[in-house]
Amino acid sequence: MLKQLFKTKSLDALVVEGEEPEHQLKRVLGAFDVVMLGIGAIIGAGIFATIGTAAAGDFARPGAGPALMLSFVLTGVACGFAALCYAEFAAMVPISGSAYTYSYGTLGELVAWIIGWDLIIEYAVGNVAVAISWANYFKTFVSGFGIIIPDWMSIDYRTAAKIPGLMEHAPHILGVPVIFNLPAFAIVALITFVLVIGIKESSRMNTIMVLIKLVVLGIFVMVGFYYVKPTNWTPFAPNGWSGIQAGAAVVFFAYIGFDAVSTVAEEVRNPKRDLPIGIIGSLIVCTIIYILVAAVFTGIIPYKELVKTLATSQAEPLTLAIQYANIDKYGNLLVGIIAFGSVIAHTAVLLVFQLGQPRIFFSMARDGLLPQSFAKVHPKYRTPYVTTIFTGLAVGITAMFTTIDEMVDLTNIGTLFAFMLVCAGIIILRKKEPDRPRSFKTPFVPWVPILGILACLYLATGLPWITWVRFVGWLILGMAVYFSYGYKRSKLRNEL
Repeated sequence: MLKQLFKTKSLDALVVEGEEPEHQLKRVLGAFDVVMLGIGAIIGAGIFATIGTAAAGDFARPGAGPALMLSFVLTGVACGFAALCYAEFAAMVPISGSAYTYSYGTLGELVAWIIGWDLIIEYAVGNVAVAISWANYFKTFVSGFGIIIPDWMSIDYRTAAKIPGLMEHAPHILGVPVIFNLPAFAIVALITFVLVIGIKESSRMNTIMVLIKLVVLGIFVMVGFYYVKPTNWTPFAPNGWSGIQAGAAVVFFAYIGFDAVSTVAEEVRNPKRDLPIGIIGSLIVCTIIYILVAAVFTGIIPYKELVKTLATSQAEPLTLAIQYANIDKYGNLLVGIIAFGSVIAHTAVLLVFQLGQPRIFFSMARDGLLPQSFAKVHPKYRTPYVTTIFTGLAVGITAMFTTIDEMVDLTNIGTLFAFMLVCAGIIILRKKEPDRPRSFKTPFVPWVPILGILACLYLATGLPWITWVRFVGWLILGMAVYFSYGYKRSKLRNEL
């Protein structure tokens, strides 16, 4: 039994399965599309939402303060090691499924299941956090037009309990206050509809949104630069290295997404060339942008003032910085522009992550580990429509009732775990199949993968202990699902 659990699937068999007519997706994406998908996934809730918490800290961790710039560098380096490993796998095995597929071909079925289950945290749970942050910025944006969305209709229950008077003034049914986040559900529903229609249409929509949010971040950096006070960068690291590490663990959420590029491998025209370009290129561009934004943000608003703000204000840090700068003539206009840019950025992230999760479910179902209905492809649009709709409902409903912080932490630890397994997979495959053709090779193996594993493990230690507890609980639940369903129906195991 133990041997069967760790039986690997031939990489050649994985590639052949992707060409089966009943499971074949439409190859329409080029290198530019792939890079735009990468930037679309990376620049979003992380930079528009989490940098406030990362700089100021909260009850569970110290803040990085102005040293947030170093936090982004630290996280960028860790992701860089993982990105090089992802690029080799993506070019060698251009199949949907990302780290799940790579693990199946190197570490065995049980590990593949664990990583596939774990990736639900990265994509689906991560999108819950993005949807919640999107709702916050959307509420700010429409308020500029005089449209006021009631708090009880745009917030979760636990956050509402912290706001004086909100519970009492909300509508009640049988004495229970009615509180839910309708905008968060609505945007997920809209994105789900677009994704069902087709990958090329989704890619075009993403490219437009990426260009818009890059312009908005450029405006923030250029305008905000004139309101930066170098004295606000002192003390640079108010909580020392522990604050920098904790900040890196939080802003890691800003980087997850470059691996989402690998989930569209079966829809790229030339995956051996375009996937490495998309993964590494998007990571480099976004790291530079993040450091610039962090420098301006911490230079505008002092650390002590940021700590005093409520968690709800920290969830909109860039608008908070512009408001603090007290720009007389165009202040309100800039707040509106940033809120609009954040709405667009969050929408792009939602699009790419909602695109990624169904394709992982799709790959797992194709292997027999999930119900076969999950492997269905729409006869007209050639998209995995069953898993797309299922994921949309799960993410949308969850986003109506949960808080952003707990979702971010859980997403981060799940993604770090996935990155570590991908790095380990490169070392194993170089030993098992050293002569396999590789259009892109991770340099300095095994040292780059080892550094990737150690860097991700180090970042994971900066997360609160409760996050580890939830993660372990999630993995235990996943093992129960595997042995009660996937183990019995695995195509690979039944072939044996």
